[in-house]
Amino acid sequence: MTKETQTRRREFVKAAGAALSAIPVLLVPRWACAATNASMRAALKYQAKPQGDKSCAGCLQFVPGPSAKDLGGCKIIPGDTEISPQGYCTGWVKKA
Repeated sequence: MTKETQTRRREFVKAAGAALSAIPVLLVPRWACAATNASMRAALKYQAKPQGDKSCAGCLQFVPGPSAKDLGGCKIIPGDTEISPQGYCTGWVKKA
């Protein structure tokens, strides 16, 4: 094998390794941006609409998103980043 062939092979292996290692980095933000905790939602009977005057926006447990209308999180539903400010669940506690 010539030295030129070995150099080309090394360059190819380096490029292929870099490409393969970039795949998870490119895909993780999509997974990290949207997450739901289906089992906790079911246990707390979460719904995306308010119940009377009770909504997530008025709940002590709600963690608001970047703006008042954006999806947020909930302190009692770990890992869920798609809680609607207009939603409701049985864990609702009025803000002080």
